[in-house]
Amino acid sequence: MDVRDTYLAAWNETDREARDALLVAGWSASATYTDPMASARGLDHVSDVIGAVHGQFPGLVFAPIGDVDTHHDVARFRWGLGLPGEEPAAVGADVVTLDADGRIATVVGFLDRVPG
Repeated sequence: MDVRDTYLAAWNETDREARDALLVAGWSASATYTDPMASARGLDHVSDVIGAVHGQFPGLVFAPIGDVDTHHDVARFRWGLGLPGEEPAAVGADVVTLDADGRIATVVGFLDRVPG
């Protein structure tokens, strides 16, 4: 599983326990997440942010858009949030850095399009 798959699996998991297990498996314990609307430090807070997004947009899923661009310990990719097979309601891009063990350490997110 590549970094984008690991990332999107956590973001698409609606069950808190299952999401937390994905975060523990693929993210650093001290991971940080920052986008224009949220900031989180540590896996519990990252899981809270993901849960809040599911509460705000029930039934929508994250899907990859385009390719993953990587170098060294950094990856950049785009995603869409919407109903499967339909035009995404939201589109964004994330820049992810990995720790020495290949786990997600930091995420800086950008929102290109958000629902009104």
